[in-house]
Amino acid sequence: MVVAEFNSGGLRGMRGFSYHVLTGRWFMLFASLLIMSVAGATYMFGIYSNEVKTSLGYDQSTLNLLGFFKDLGANVGVISGLVNEITPPWVVLSIGVIMNFFGYFMIWLAVSGRIAKPQVWQMCLYICIGANSQTFANTGALVTCVKNFPGSRGSILGLLKGYVGLSGAIIAQLYHAFYGDHNPQALILLIAWLPAAVSFLFLPTIRIMNTIHQPKDNRVFYHLLYISLGLAVFLMVLIVVQNKVSFSRIEYIVDGLVVFSFLLLPLALVFREEINQLKSKTMADSEPQLKVVTEVMPHPNVQQEVKATTSSHEESCCAGNILKPPKRGEDYTILQALFSIDMLILFIATTFGAGGTLTAIDNLGQIGHSLGYPSKSTTTFVSLVSIWNYLGRVAAGYASEIFLTKYKVPRPYMLTLVLLLSCVGHVLIALGVPNSLYLASVIIGFCFGAQWPLMFAIISEVFGLKYYSTLYNFGAAASPVGSYILNVKVAGVLYDKEALKQLKAKGLKREAGKDLTCVGVECYRMAFIIITASTLVGCFASFVLAMRTRKFYKGDIYRKFRVEHETTENEMEVTKTGN
Repeated sequence: MVVAEFNSGGLRGMRGFSYHVLTGRWFMLFASLLIMSVAGATYMFGIYSNEVKTSLGYDQSTLNLLGFFKDLGANVGVISGLVNEITPPWVVLSIGVIMNFFGYFMIWLAVSGRIAKPQVWQMCLYICIGANSQTFANTGALVTCVKNFPGSRGSILGLLKGYVGLSGAIIAQLYHAFYGDHNPQALILLIAWLPAAVSFLFLPTIRIMNTIHQPKDNRVFYHLLYISLGLAVFLMVLIVVQNKVSFSRIEYIVDGLVVFSFLLLPLALVFREEINQLKSKTMADSEPQLKVVTEVMPHPNVQQEVKATTSSHEESCCAGNILKPPKRGEDYTILQALFSIDMLILFIATTFGAGGTLTAIDNLGQIGHSLGYPSKSTTTFVSLVSIWNYLGRVAAGYASEIFLTKYKVPRPYMLTLVLLLSCVGHVLIALGVPNSLYLASVIIGFCFGAQWPLMFAIISEVFGLKYYSTLYNFGAAASPVGSYILNVKVAGVLYDKEALKQLKAKGLKREAGKDLTCVGVECYRMAFIIITASTLVGCFASFVLAMRTRKFYKGDIYRKFRVEHETTENEMEVTKTGN
């Protein structure tokens, strides 16, 4: 019907085509990209953290405690996963909208002095709620896309998580366009309303769709990758120029419009794919079909595989035996996955790997200040982390997919290499070599970003997709655990200890309500030596997982989904010929 109306033209045809586009799977992917492009506000903590510290009179341990609750909220999404198991994605996104606005709006009110100074536990609660909205956005949009494109999950995870990583730089440029420069309080207000508004706009669009993987889908994913790379290159050049030259308000507005144009560019691909789909359908319908089929049966191998898969799944669920999970790649129950050795090893690797890089990201502002970098460089560091965070995510997602499909290289091997590389960034911070923080920001941003699509893809492949929304968020919970250990208990405590030592050397005592500041390479040296050692432990754990799963990855891990698609196509053929 839509095809006929589209070909006939006119208002009715355009209306039918518009409805077809808005309800299609590619527009759903575009909406998810926009949601992800503003869903990484938690990575901007380094820009406004000093404003929170000075306006509320915190020491570094208190600020790092606030950073921990930010990380806790951003990564503990088990609740959003469980909600997603029993409700449609729009419910999950709606909860995220409310939490995002409430949490960050309360922080803005506190920092701007519009309400009485909150207790520390209240600020921790506000930032935890605001940051936790990110897990609802991820669960509602990203998990839905993975389920809609199960045969390309590496590319999907790399692309969507890449936009999350890039969102820090995107929001920074939009902040300049809306509010100018040097106004961290306005940035907090922007973080409160912008992600909430984007998610609210696309609530009806995000949904589970029964789609069959097509070979041409990979072509679309690569085109989307090229667009995102163009955006990343533009932001990178812009950041370098902004660090050297002072921009006027008009120039900031123009830059913001260019960024906005890059975000809308994937719409061209959406229209192209939907038009091609309509044309293909028109040609198929116009061709005379003379073949007579009395009965179409699924291929025996397909039938046997579906039966085996179904029976094994039913046995694992009905028996409820937590300590006897199914084979890798089958659908684990939640408890079977949580109590498995593979999940324990992956959790350890992520705890120390992501925990170390997250500690560096959260403390970038204070690290730069202690090493004598100008305050303007803080925005540069955070933007560099954001862009290379994006590059790490897309590189890990797409590269691991290529190495897996062509050479059967297990994804845990890639994770091991990423963790090893992150140690270089930690060592650079520990040494405090002049101007090395720029390179450290690049390395840490890349490695932090690369860990996530690898970890999330490993979970989906080893434990199945049935309870992926819950297991996805459990895996992410390893990050705040590592952040609490390495950020609060190591970096924060050692920083304050050194700051008090410097005050004592000057014959001064800390005054109540005043922030505590440390200057010099000694402020973070010992902390990042410890973080480097802990990251090596995570690297070893990842290598152990690679050895355990190498036989599994040598097989055809996506055969199950191709079997299901073959069965679906055969059933559709039977229905078509029957009519």
